[in-house]
Amino acid sequence: MTTYEKSEIQVARSAAPARTAGLLLLSLAQFLIALDYSVIYVALPSIGSSLNLGADTLQWVVSAYAVLFAGFLLVSGRAGDRFGARRILVAALVLFGIAATAGGVANSGALLLTARGAQGLGAALLQPAIIALINRAFAAGPERDRALAVWGTIGASGLAAGALLGGVLTSASWRWTMLVNLPVALLCAAAAPRLLPPDGRRTDSRALSAVGAVLATAASLAVVSALTLAAVHGWGDSRTLGLAGAGVVLVVGFVWHEKSSAAPLIDRALRSNAMLRLGAASTALYMASVGAEFYVITLVLQNRYGYSPLRAGLGFLPLALCIVAGNMLAGRFITRVGSVRLLTVAFVLDAAGLALLAASADGTGYATRMLPGIVVSGIGHGLTYTSMFVTGTGGLRDEDQGTAGAVLTTSQYMSAAASLAILVLVMGPPSAAGTYRDAFATTAAFAAAGAVLAAVATVARGPKGTR
Repeated sequence: MTTYEKSEIQVARSAAPARTAGLLLLSLAQFLIALDYSVIYVALPSIGSSLNLGADTLQWVVSAYAVLFAGFLLVSGRAGDRFGARRILVAALVLFGIAATAGGVANSGALLLTARGAQGLGAALLQPAIIALINRAFAAGPERDRALAVWGTIGASGLAAGALLGGVLTSASWRWTMLVNLPVALLCAAAAPRLLPPDGRRTDSRALSAVGAVLATAASLAVVSALTLAAVHGWGDSRTLGLAGAGVVLVVGFVWHEKSSAAPLIDRALRSNAMLRLGAASTALYMASVGAEFYVITLVLQNRYGYSPLRAGLGFLPLALCIVAGNMLAGRFITRVGSVRLLTVAFVLDAAGLALLAASADGTGYATRMLPGIVVSGIGHGLTYTSMFVTGTGGLRDEDQGTAGAVLTTSQYMSAAASLAILVLVMGPPSAAGTYRDAFATTAAFAAAGAVLAAVATVARGPKGTR
């Protein structure tokens, strides 16, 4: 790092009130990303009726966002390192808001899916820039942990708040679930030049690898498409087999490109970082467990219990409050016990809560049967969200934070798209309660795998190496 860059970081860290305001802005931008992923869940039945979309197409209203988001994250992280995180953040917010507006006025499934994909691209540009700017402004250690806990509290609550807000907005029109993004995105874009430090000299002069980004996106699209078709037509269908084969080839091609390219999306030092690998695995298992429970809870509340969109959205309020509580607990304990130990506890709570939901799927009664699982999994969710990002980015250089954040979020949202397709496959046609029980049990199994992974890492690193 040059003397110029070091002095720039010191200046950025010198003004506490300005850093606090900037952190709140970045947390609001993160809230917007998370909200827009989950706000659509409660609106799905209304969107399907309005635009005459089948269940397999309707899934892509969620997956189009997640796949484009995941596919372009790595190159977006590098773009932020090269062209400036604040510049990328402002451009991403504008793109995000415009795409959301296009989705809100869409009169066909094709236009809506295109708009959702464009939103995913905007989110891909936005997410690494947020993490890079936070880690640039706050010193590694307790100071950064506290900042990430605030960011995590606001950002993770967006997933649950999105479901709540989705119910409120869908009661008027599903289109408002999309249109609500524009004023927030433009507000953040307008405030960014005033509240965030300016971009300095380029810290990464390497060429951006468009080939790597295309391979990553094409591979994710092929794999998730294969899973989606398998849920509808079965694994013996020629289209399913063709896309699955294409996905394997593209994944192999991406791995080969990363190893042989002079400008890989992830450099060798980061690829070999054990904590980053643990963080990436954790974000994938997080999204396949407590991240995916939103989808199943939405189906239970609306399809099984017959809740209206508004009532279903209100059913997510306890989950939102528990996620906030979990993040606040993470902020208090992560420095004391270490992020990896806390991650172990978090995944255990996730698995326990989701197992309770699986056990409740055969009966009816929100308060008596579902609420205990929602409370336990919600607290675990909040703990997991903060500790997995602190684990994955801890100890890395400031100039690597954007790319590291992109790696973690790529794993997270690729898992979101794939796990959604897997849950559709597990549940099959909507009929018996057992389908929901099996779906919750599947998410609980992913959480249990996360607990085992984090526990093994805790033992391997020893009592002093669990940051």
